[in-house]
Amino acid sequence: MTTCLVYEKQIPISPPASSRQVYHRLVYLLYCSRQRIGYAHCERSARAAKAESNCMLVYEYKVDATRVQYARMEEAIRVGQFVRNKCLRLWMDGIGVSANDLQVYCSQLAKDFPFVACLNSQARQSAADRTWQAINRFYQNCREMKPGKKGYPRFRHHCRSVEYKQTGWKLEPDGRHLTFTDGCGIGRVRLRGTREVASFPTIQIKRVRLLRRADGYYVQFAVAVERRVAHVATGRVVGIDVGLMSFYTDSNGRSIANPRYLRNSERRLRVLSQRFSRKNTSSLGAKKPKVNHAARHRAKHNKYPPQQMSYAATAETTPASILFSPDTPPPGNGMKRRSHSAKWQRARIALARKHLKVQRQREDFARKQASALVSSHDLIALEDLQVRNLVKNRRLAKSISDVGWARFRHWVEYYGKLHGIPVIAVPSRYTSQYCSQCNRLVAKSLSMRTHVCPTCGLILDRDHNAARNILARASASHSASAQQLRTVGHTET
Repeated sequence: MTTCLVYEKQIPISPPASSRQVYHRLVYLLYCSRQRIGYAHCERSARAAKAESNCMLVYEYKVDATRVQYARMEEAIRVGQFVRNKCLRLWMDGIGVSANDLQVYCSQLAKDFPFVACLNSQARQSAADRTWQAINRFYQNCREMKPGKKGYPRFRHHCRSVEYKQTGWKLEPDGRHLTFTDGCGIGRVRLRGTREVASFPTIQIKRVRLLRRADGYYVQFAVAVERRVAHVATGRVVGIDVGLMSFYTDSNGRSIANPRYLRNSERRLRVLSQRFSRKNTSSLGAKKPKVNHAARHRAKHNKYPPQQMSYAATAETTPASILFSPDTPPPGNGMKRRSHSAKWQRARIALARKHLKVQRQREDFARKQASALVSSHDLIALEDLQVRNLVKNRRLAKSISDVGWARFRHWVEYYGKLHGIPVIAVPSRYTSQYCSQCNRLVAKSLSMRTHVCPTCGLILDRDHNAARNILARASASHSASAQQLRTVGHTET
């Protein structure tokens, strides 16, 4: 039985905030109203506090369609990629290009290229919005002087999704069928999953995203709702220390085993990778290749490409009905495209599906552990780890990526916001070195898994000692913030 996947995303314009921060804003509003100053600032703060309580519920369904419809879905995705790359080229070649210029450029692209005009206008705008998000992130990293690479925008070669806003699609009342009404010709498709999205008004569905994964095509509905969870107070606080030996260890000494999904699947992944590497790339020859898959691709990219007629020049004289037929090659550098063998395609899909299964296992485990942790505690303290720096260690990079610390922290902070409990991230410096009982620095290497204090004689597991230190730092920070909150409004007396 197939069910739809439901998960939540935060609105990008509102950063994650705890209930304590929202309470600070409300107290500040009350103080401003008593002092009769800053009414405009109070209104802006109230709107910001209300926006932080809103979120996007994303309902995901798998698509059942025909081969022709799948081909046209792929065409729509490729057209969205084409618009994004053209907008990025406009920004690279121009000076002072703004987000509005990219939106205007989408209309010009629809006039110049007939296959672009077949895509819905708001879907083209969404592709331009994605380009501007990458550009804005690059500018922000430069302003903040972020160390390392600043994330200069790059061209996309393997885009997997196209996003519609509130036009170009129609959801039927039964919630089981979706019709795409733009010129790409996708038509009516069946949705596999529950019918919960049909219970929301259409005006609340802000985005419809069509994406391709290794096991098929999916449709995501982003619904704007205000969601709150009634948290049952337990009076318990906890500090957690994530690790590689165990998934995390809390301040009470409880440990959760590390599932190691990637490590457990490495044998099967190795077999599938070897099968994929031995398949012939081209369907014309039947001989086994003498070199591996990576060497063939290096040789192919090192060759100077032959002069071919561009797709843009051909599209000006080709009708849209012929352009989007299943027999017409997709947009690219040339009309001729080398076809891969059927065995090569099957091996590629099998390998991609195995990687997708590992990813879904890791995500599901992180969500369940975060939900159970938040629902059973009133305050959670964790480390502020910079995972992007930790994975630079080539000996531990695979294990760090496999455990999924960043995703776990994301879901802990999100569920903490829904339940209205504070989630405090403290600096991770020397959390494992200090003694949690006498606060003495006890130096130890990474291979020493037991904390032994020569002063007070405390003997604990290394991660257990670190979790107690994390909780102590978070409690001190929370108490200082509460003391500062009690003094608000009494500074003039």
